[in-house]
Amino acid sequence: MAGHSHAKNIMHRKAAQGAKKAQAFGKLIREITVSAKLGLPDPAMNPRLRAAVKAALIANMTRDTIDRAIKRASTAGQGEDYQEVRYEGYGPNGVAIIVEALTDNRNRTAGDIRSAFAKHGGALGETNSVSFQFERRGVLWFPGLPGKEEEILEAAIEAGAQDVESDEEGHEVTCAPEDFFAVRDAMEAKFGSPESAKIEWVPNVLVELDEEKAREVLKLLDRLDESDDVQNVYANFEVSDAVSQKLSA
Repeated sequence: MAGHSHAKNIMHRKAAQGAKKAQAFGKLIREITVSAKLGLPDPAMNPRLRAAVKAALIANMTRDTIDRAIKRASTAGQGEDYQEVRYEGYGPNGVAIIVEALTDNRNRTAGDIRSAFAKHGGALGETNSVSFQFERRGVLWFPGLPGKEEEILEAAIEAGAQDVESDEEGHEVTCAPEDFFAVRDAMEAKFGSPESAKIEWVPNVLVELDEEKAREVLKLLDRLDESDDVQNVYANFEVSDAVSQKLSA
């Protein structure tokens, strides 16, 4: 778990520093659109849409913008027809990578992803070529809340979570995918909205990287994240605390 958290925190910080607001909003609107099309347009009755709306609000998207996206998606003949696609491959230094995308043009997206892997020392593989090195888990991140370790652990276990990892930055709660919404709602009721909450690909096999090798991998991950079609990127590398600090500087 520690390796996953370090890598995740590095990428979170890099995304916060480098992502353009318009691009970030575009990705959130895509998730809202797909969620509303796949289920009911009422967040209270559609857990995936509710999660997408919460993520948008945390990112400071206005309620009007969110409501317009939901209305457009739920109106027949309106809104883009996005498809969910997963890509898998290996980056430099043998790091396994999973890319989740929402696209209205599979050929365009596949070409872009393949080019990114090739230009940064990696290779795009077939579906399920690396996913065996990951597990699907619900992951909630609560920043801050110092001194709440025992309280959060107790509440998480009571809610049905599998694990809690706490450090000076915050608390990461993990659970089985089927328990995600119940755990999220129970934890939110006690500690407020988490900064992030979604079902992720969590690595069960980790590759230890030094600073130079980690930078090579991060260049590919940054390039993938720049794509408007890409929603999430997961990788199975870990770094030491010292390397993590250098990469985050």
